[in-house]
Amino acid sequence: MVLGAIVSFVVALLVGGLGIYISGRVVAGVDDYSHAVVTALFGALAWAIGSLIPLIGSLVALIAWVWVIKWRYPGGWKDAAIMGLVAWAAALVVIAVLNGVLDLSISAFGVPGV
Repeated sequence: MVLGAIVSFVVALLVGGLGIYISGRVVAGVDDYSHAVVTALFGALAWAIGSLIPLIGSLVALIAWVWVIKWRYPGGWKDAAIMGLVAWAAALVVIAVLNGVLDLSISAFGVPGV
């Protein structure tokens, strides 16, 4: 049971990292998957902490997640927001393929809403 949870977490983190990797490559020209996976982990932590705030937690969490991307990749807020949108779309496609073709039930850790 614990091993299954660990495997699920690692797969979800790798999928979230893949979404961020794709966006980092497309938007910022950064070609480093391990950097993207660490960014996904930091982004998930920022999202979790930000979402604890009553009433405005989702907005704070989203801003914190985009800030993590801005902090980890070159560019400003606009580039980070575009990267976030591309990462979300890429992770959504990867999840759809994995869950549809391989009949898995996984999500993307580190990319909100996927």
